[in-house]
Amino acid sequence: MFWLQIIKNFIKILRAGQTPAQIAGGFALGAMAGISPVFTLQSLILWLVILVLNVNLSAAILSFTLFTLIAYIFDPLLHTLGFYLLVDASSLHGLWTSLYNAPVAPLTRFNNTVVLGSFVAGFIMFIPLYIGMKRFVVAYRTHIGARIERWRVYQIISKSALVRWYGKIRRMGE
Repeated sequence: MFWLQIIKNFIKILRAGQTPAQIAGGFALGAMAGISPVFTLQSLILWLVILVLNVNLSAAILSFTLFTLIAYIFDPLLHTLGFYLLVDASSLHGLWTSLYNAPVAPLTRFNNTVVLGSFVAGFIMFIPLYIGMKRFVVAYRTHIGARIERWRVYQIISKSALVRWYGKIRRMGE
């Protein structure tokens, strides 16, 4: 039921609430955290940024979950990108050596090809995800949301006994 609550909150936020920029920022930062391995210094810093900035936490958690599930599919591609940056790009060898010899930098685990490739891929896809999600939120609020609510399937599901029962249980906990 926890995930249903996150999705419900996200849909509420799509309808109204925070600005499209806050929702898009949370989604893009959560995607960046989701595609990267969890136990690294950059993941910790990324979650601190998510918590400190005024971005939507539900969007961040939802995109983190989605991109964590998708990241395993793209691990071979991320490994190839990381391998290129670590081994084939000889002009970066000095950077990696000095970074690895720095006191805190080994906690980033950039000596691992998948970790480096996923961080770079997340960094590259941040701007397109941000812009795309921002446009989606604006489009949802102006056009898509009203159309979905007119769908017969939406009306049947929203008026079903299961949904009403779940709403009663949720109100009892508040």
